[in-house]
Amino acid sequence: MTEIIARRQFAPLYMYLDIGFLVVFLLLLLWKKKYMTLLVGLVMGGVYMLVDYGIFHLLLHSRSISEGHSLLWVLLWMSMSYGFTNFTWIWLWLSKDRKLKEWSLLILGWWFCCPLITQTFAGNAAPIVIQRTTGAYHGYMAIILFVGYLGVILYNLYQKEPSRQIPILRLLLIGILVQLGWEAGLLLGGIRSAGFDTLEAKLLPLLVNSLLETNLGMPYVFCIYIAYSRRFTEQLHRRKNKLSFTERIAELNRKSHKN
Repeated sequence: MTEIIARRQFAPLYMYLDIGFLVVFLLLLLWKKKYMTLLVGLVMGGVYMLVDYGIFHLLLHSRSISEGHSLLWVLLWMSMSYGFTNFTWIWLWLSKDRKLKEWSLLILGWWFCCPLITQTFAGNAAPIVIQRTTGAYHGYMAIILFVGYLGVILYNLYQKEPSRQIPILRLLLIGILVQLGWEAGLLLGGIRSAGFDTLEAKLLPLLVNSLLETNLGMPYVFCIYIAYSRRFTEQLHRRKNKLSFTERIAELNRKSHKN
């Protein structure tokens, strides 16, 4: 397979606008008492930074940035932006939040609009160009993806009661859609794959990353969600009726977004 290069090119205004959105989004989560959702987003923003700067940059040397800009600070923003947003959205999906449509429109709408706003108001500001090659680690990601979903498949084959089986198709839908949403927003806004000449070079990061990069964590995040929510509520309180792991899966499978 051709080496996949994930590149972004954007004016500094894009970064500042997105930081403003993150503050608003965080305040909305606090207002609606989505405390565990918020904590998960903050933790995963830190995990993204650890992976992106610690592994991709320091260990694998796959990251680079245009001269005059700090890789550390740009990666810190990127990690908190997509780590926080991706995993708050995933947690809202997993919990079947009653306002999921509104949260989803807010996130997807921003990912689409922010690049367009930047194009209009950034003027002739010198762009930040940051990219990473993926050949050094996509194989490891593929192993994590396969092992995670293999575990889900084996569990469902063992679990005879359909109501207690893990919803595989739903996990795939969430894992692929979340990454696809911001990859598409970046591509349509002229940020992802800027400077690439061929359609293949522009679309390959979107397709491969959407299938692999966020999706690889879905089986593990689902298990973490079930392990937490069988004992505690979204507001960090202990549940009155503690459930077993399989009982919590059955309860979640019965729940609709209207509950």
